Amino acid sequence: MATQAEAAAPYDRIGGSEALRRITDRFYDLMDTDPAYKALRAMHAADLTPMRESLPAFLAGWCGGPRQWFEANPGKCMMSMHKPFPITRKTADQWADCMTRAIADAAPADREIADAMTDVLARMAKGMARD
Repeated sequence: MATQAEAAAPYDRIGGSEALRRITDRFYDLMDTDPAYKALRAMHAADLTPMRESLPAFLAGWCGGPRQWFEANPGKCMMSMHKPFPITRKTADQWADCMTRAIADAAPADREIADAMTDVLARMAKGMARD
């Protein structure tokens, strides 16, 4: 028999839209200010506002919450959205490291789902490298 935590969607376990917003804001704050992410930052527009709005909506639908991002972007996925960008192992590793730090810093209460989310997102990022 599944426990209540196992039955809940990852979206609920991570803390819903509030937690995803904290993770996203921390991610872009780190990317924007930490020199360790210089190459990653250089791939982005000067104004990160559109990405700050888009990423938590994507993450919400991706982890079983509201699917507005997917409804607004039919047929799109992270791989297709990032295809035009020259993603290298270096920038993919920077993305994965930055997201790992952002999730840890946001400190979701359910560490099991936070660790799983960290792992899957890091693997997804590294899978986008084309060198």
